[in-house]
Amino acid sequence: MAPPFNALREIEEIPDMGITMPDGCRLSARIWRPIDAGEDPVPAIVEHLPYRKRDGTTARDALSHPWFAKRGYACVRVDMRGNGDSEGLMEDEYTQQELDDAVAVIQWLADQPWCSGTVGMMGISWGGFNSLQVAAMQPEPLKAIITLCSTADRYADDIHYKGGCLLNENLGWGATMWSYSSRAPDPDLRSNWRELWLDRLVNEPFLPSVWLRHQTRDAYWRHGSVCENFDSIQAATLAVGGWGDAYKNTVPLLVEQLNAPVKGVVGPWVHKYPHFAVPEPRIGFLQEALRWWDHWLKGKDTGVEDDPDYRAYVMNGVRPARWYKERAGRWIAEDEGATSHLPTMTMQLTDAGLGHEGSLNTSIRSPHTCGLESGEFCAIWLGPDMPGDQRGDDALSACFDSDPLAADIEIVGAPKIRLRLRADKPQAQIAVRLNHIHPDGASTRITYGVLNLTHRDSHADPTPLIPDQTYDIELDLDHIAYRIPKGHRLRVAISSAYWPLIWPSPETVELQLTEGDIIIPTRPPHQSNEYNFAPPDAESANPVSVLRETQNSRRVELDMTTGETHLIIEDDFGKLRDETHGLITGSTATEKWSIHPDNPLSARGYCRWTQEQQRGESFLFTESVCEMWSDNKNFFVRAEISAFENNELVYSKTLEDTVPRNEM
Repeated sequence: MAPPFNALREIEEIPDMGITMPDGCRLSARIWRPIDAGEDPVPAIVEHLPYRKRDGTTARDALSHPWFAKRGYACVRVDMRGNGDSEGLMEDEYTQQELDDAVAVIQWLADQPWCSGTVGMMGISWGGFNSLQVAAMQPEPLKAIITLCSTADRYADDIHYKGGCLLNENLGWGATMWSYSSRAPDPDLRSNWRELWLDRLVNEPFLPSVWLRHQTRDAYWRHGSVCENFDSIQAATLAVGGWGDAYKNTVPLLVEQLNAPVKGVVGPWVHKYPHFAVPEPRIGFLQEALRWWDHWLKGKDTGVEDDPDYRAYVMNGVRPARWYKERAGRWIAEDEGATSHLPTMTMQLTDAGLGHEGSLNTSIRSPHTCGLESGEFCAIWLGPDMPGDQRGDDALSACFDSDPLAADIEIVGAPKIRLRLRADKPQAQIAVRLNHIHPDGASTRITYGVLNLTHRDSHADPTPLIPDQTYDIELDLDHIAYRIPKGHRLRVAISSAYWPLIWPSPETVELQLTEGDIIIPTRPPHQSNEYNFAPPDAESANPVSVLRETQNSRRVELDMTTGETHLIIEDDFGKLRDETHGLITGSTATEKWSIHPDNPLSARGYCRWTQEQQRGESFLFTESVCEMWSDNKNFFVRAEISAFENNELVYSKTLEDTVPRNEM
């Protein structure tokens, strides 16, 4: 559907609007708004992030916020407390202080003479999370949100834990934030920038230590998990996600659980906005968002309430690749609900394969290097991050193959695996992959799930396994929309390890499978699109000069002396000069994940980041190093940070912590 006509308005940009919080803390906002908003007030759209509007999200902000402003909105990009050009300190992600600040910003905006009094909130990832969480607080001016690549459950479906297993992204993203938060405000905007910078460095928390102290689904994770009370969200919600992203389950969950007006869109994309995301095809996301805002913030009839509840892109099954520029497929539309109403097929796991009759008595004792083809948990940096050919991991797993398919099958929804098993140790984990097997044997991962078997009954109250006792378990794999062609096969691959996606159990485990099946949601295959989006549109890119090009690499090394395997990820994010205001920035990151195939206690994670800022004669540089390892009873973490001004050390600190393992 084409967007309603909106006469374009001339806009102005305010790079540093101060918004004072109730406790006196000044937040810095960048605002784009029509120049005549004082005479003709407009709704406001807020994005509230820690990722620095001056030099962090600048590229994507330039594509989107002026576009909305020209169509009659005030777009407000706020640096969260303790980040970018705002004052104060940040203690953690999604704290009550963060959410209270967002509510205060919304109320402040509604009270401005250039604002019509209605406000929307939008964001991807962190901004998608806090859009949901702020909506649950029900500030009166907030009428609608657009949440992208987010979650409704901070414990079960974020970067910390999955299926009760510790994700290595817990350290990886914690190291990223340790580095991100070490940066100074722009000296051109804050006369007291050095004081603010040193205050941040002294007080900056090492968040993996915090997150490791909450290994079960306790009150810490229930805070900010809107699944605790879906009815708390009353703002109209447009939820958007991508099959290449980590957060595949949120959109269908919100569509089926919210009582507020809600619509969902899931494309083939990684962790990016859909008007510039990859893999293609992209969509006219800004036009879709404008229809949403115009209806819920301006009261126009744009037809959004008549849109299908759920629009998803079914990807054609293709050969495995660590990166895709494009995914062929088609758009499907469900008028009511998402996927829970779709028919399913059940296929038995037996010693003869998948879907065959017979008994099951299969043992699994995977080397701890199983999982090297799992890809990045959350593909975001645009390197070779997608799951590769699964044959290497399949060889270290128990595999159950179907016969060649008699017809095309479209999987739409979250497959469920049911297993009867026993383990020879009190702690164990299991990883289940549903793979597409091509005629030549190539194996493409369709979707997957993991489970800490001590969490088989509860993520809040895990209990050890009794060795050699039989248990019935269920595990939902991630949502997906994927088409397998006639003549190809399905494979269920099950392993007792999945490194480096999850941290290993403290002992090597042998599992015995004695019964199992998989329930697969399907949808009748068709050839044509059931919904057509407008083509992507955007404003002009932010003008920059490239001083160092971006480079990404990912490689596996085997140390033939020690027997250890190392996954090494190197990302140089380049170096740029912003030609609008002259600030020069650059950053690099290295991760190394090491393990011996026979020793789970050899697991070790290492992350190093650098950040550069240059303003005139002032050159600022920070270097951070974070490490993690474990024994059978404790996790150990170590973090260092050093800050330099014009090559002179101005601050450094080292933190070390020991955290007991809790059935983890």
